Order: sequence, then structure tokens, then C-alpha cells
Amino acid sequence: MLTQLEISKLEKEGFLNLGQLLTSDQVEEVNKRISELMTSEGDAAGSELFDSKYIRHPKEEGADRLADLVNKGSVFDIFYTHSRVIEAVEAILGSEYKLSSLNYRAAKPGMGNQKLHVDWKNGISDGNYKVCNTIWLLDDFTPHNGPTRIVPGSHKLKILPDEQMEDPFLKHPDEILLTAPAGSVIIFNAHTWHGGTQNLTDKPRRSLHSYFCAKDQHQQVDQKKYITQATKERIGISGQKILDV
Repeated sequence: MLTQLEISKLEKEGFLNLGQLLTSDQVEEVNKRISELMTSEGDAAGSELFDSKYIRHPKEEGADRLADLVNKGSVFDIFYTHSRVIEAVEAILGSEYKLSSLNYRAAKPGMGNQKLHVDWKNGISDGNYKVCNTIWLLDDFTPHNGPTRIVPGSHKLKILPDEQMEDPFLKHPDEILLTAPAGSVIIFNAHTWHGGTQNLTDKPRRSLHSYFCAKDQHQQVDQKKYITQATKERIGISGQKILDV
């Protein structure tokens, strides 16, 4: 599903735009389901993610969140089973991996700015990569609505943003903005320096993240704890293997 050129780009730069893997109808269906969940869950939205002792940070005030989407509708199955995504995950993590979490994040108007960071214990893995992330764009990512920024090639560095930059919330000279139309999917080695930017529009900037980790790492959301029988039956053996349930 991936060309050798795409694999080489992912290895060199630490990220890859996989193209529009969702149709406009699929994007609309997902956004409709997310709206229902945000209403029904209210203040508890995203609580499964922040229930884990392995989460390093408190709940983000500048963004709307949902978690444990694995168990909240078949509309979300594609986000961790799409063959093009799975091949890209394996290009980063090898064959021994699992889904760590499937979450929704929408940068609120005027908010969403994050410092440049990495996603694995704030440490460098020396090529033995432990985590990767995919961003599924549920809105167009534009330069103005809080797209993710990334520093190409920084997954190979031996220092972290906090060690190099006086203020990792500020712009890095080598960073680029990940802009693309809704329905697109961007995968990145999560040891690559990255972070959200400020949403300068009057609407939330919506995305969904399927976050993967090496088999020997703790999941952000304990899939065994939350998995339902209905989900297990729906996704079959191959899906259960990805979830490690």
C-alpha cells in the first residue's frame, strides 16, 4: 500500500501525508457521531483518556476531547484498521505494535497552542521507536485554524525541544504546518517534535487521532479494560490483535 518513496520519506522526515482516505460523506458521518457524543457525554467527555496513570498531562483546556472511540460506533473502526495506515505504522514500529488510544481533539477558537514535544516519556529512542500517531483531518487544516506543526527530521535528534529552545511554545525555524483537506490522514513518528498551533478562526478545528505504540509499552487507554463484547465481535480477530485484547 506504500511506495518505497513514501517509506523513505517517512523514515527521513518523520511524517507522511497518506492522502484523503475518507470521503466527504464519511467525514460528515464521523462529525455527526462526534457531535452526538460531545452532547451526551458533557463534562465527562475524554475522561477515559485522563483516567490512565500513564498520561503525563492533565486535561487540555484549549481543546474539546473524546476518548475510547473504539467502543463508540462502527464508524470509527476504519481509524485503526485501514490497510494504508497499518502499513505506515509497521514502517515505524515494526510488526510488534498495538493501538494505544483512539481520541478526538478539536482546537477551540483562539486556543489549541501547544509547545513542541515528543510523545514517549520525553526521551529519545535511538532509532528503537516506541510510538507513532495519525491525524485524521475532520476539517480542512489551514494555516489559520490551528494545524499541527512539526519539525522534519527531528526524530533523529539527540536532544529535546525543551533542551534546545528557550521557549518551545514559540515557532521553530525549521517547523512546517501540516495543512491538507478534510478526509486526509497524516502519520508521524511521535518521536518527531510536534505540537498544535493556535486556532485563529471562530470555529473548532476537528481531528481524530489513532495513536499506536510498541507492544512492550502501556496503552494510553487500557483496551482490555474498556473493550465491549459487541466491539470484539464486530472487529474480528485482526482488529482484536491491533487492540491487543
